[in-house]
Amino acid sequence: MTLSENLFESLRMELRRGSLTLAVLAQLRQERYGYTLRKALAERGLEIDESTLYPLLRRLEAQGLLASEWREEEKRNKRFYRLNEDGERMLGQLLDEWQALNAAITASLGLDGAKASAMKGDASG
Repeated sequence: MTLSENLFESLRMELRRGSLTLAVLAQLRQERYGYTLRKALAERGLEIDESTLYPLLRRLEAQGLLASEWREEEKRNKRFYRLNEDGERMLGQLLDEWQALNAAITASLGLDGAKASAMKGDASG
């Protein structure tokens, strides 16, 4: 990888980290276990490795945002996660912040949605 590619990858991962946290919280409004959570995220275009997902789930639970329980399903023990009340409140606050940041970035670029898409297309060509 070139220096530019390494830098891009580093910045991309930094950008994804916070976005994945928000996406995981949003998906856990519905109870899920790890595999179904990964699948739901992937179906929405957010691939996440197990080595990233499970530490994130443990951290969010330790922060008091998730509830979890072990249950047997399909003859296997699975840990199911869901947002608790604090998690619901935090998700709402983070969504408000994300929307404000998105609007500010879009405004600072001087772009509306159509212009942003066109600019992305120009940059990749």
